[in-house]
Amino acid sequence: MALKDAGQQQTLAGKTLALVFEKPSLRTRVSFHVAMKHLGGDCIYLSPPEVGLGQRETPGDVARVLSRYVDVIAARTFRQETVTELAQHSTVPVINALSDFEHPCQALADLLTVREKKGGLSGVTLAFIGDGNNVANSLSMAAGMSGMHFRIASPPGYGLPEALTRQASEYAAASGGSVACLQKPADAVAGADIVYTDVWASMGQEAEAAARRQAFAGYQVTPELMALASSRAIFMHDLPAHRGEEVVDEVIEGPCSVVFDQAENRLHAQKAVLALILAEEAL
Repeated sequence: MALKDAGQQQTLAGKTLALVFEKPSLRTRVSFHVAMKHLGGDCIYLSPPEVGLGQRETPGDVARVLSRYVDVIAARTFRQETVTELAQHSTVPVINALSDFEHPCQALADLLTVREKKGGLSGVTLAFIGDGNNVANSLSMAAGMSGMHFRIASPPGYGLPEALTRQASEYAAASGGSVACLQKPADAVAGADIVYTDVWASMGQEAEAAARRQAFAGYQVTPELMALASSRAIFMHDLPAHRGEEVVDEVIEGPCSVVFDQAENRLHAQKAVLALILAEEAL
């Protein structure tokens, strides 16, 4: 599908986005860069060696300098505190493009994908199998706000943080949804409309990889697990995937998989975020 239209509006003409990354990325970097270009703006990528957040220069100083040059900052960091410090000292908007605690831009693309594939969000059941990580954190909050039924199955000690679970549950209670933290993947997947998983060891957790593989050994998404979901269930993964660990090829390459539509939606979600933050008029 052609994503770029010759008649694209120049909504963000004259605006510049700075990408400040501590972690490498495919989807986050390219989707933000292309989103700005499609909307008529410019984008600058600042790699870890160029900035050295917290080492060569403090996040506060980086934020104050960039605020004099650009119109918005998107930060992809190891620690949530780094994003928070950037936002506290910046005079331009700061987007959390990923931290160890949240991945809100991914959650927006996920909800867009669910809406496209299921016709809406309210009442849809999503089963997340695996680690209560940054992706699961943001997705549980977004699902709770949207009236979805969010279930997560994780080994003991790897679930969602208690405070975040309480907040997501409060959102769900107000929207007509629900949040359930379980241990058995089969209980989470039973009758679900969506089965979602992520890597067992995220970037920065390489030292824990062996222990995590052992802890998550029973949490692989297989055709047998998918068979417990709705007959019209779809499979989602935020990518990159460790094939043969959290998911097998028969699922991620199977007819129920929408992972590449989901990846494409990072671009559309990023465009919406940037337009909402920067544009004088909505698209």
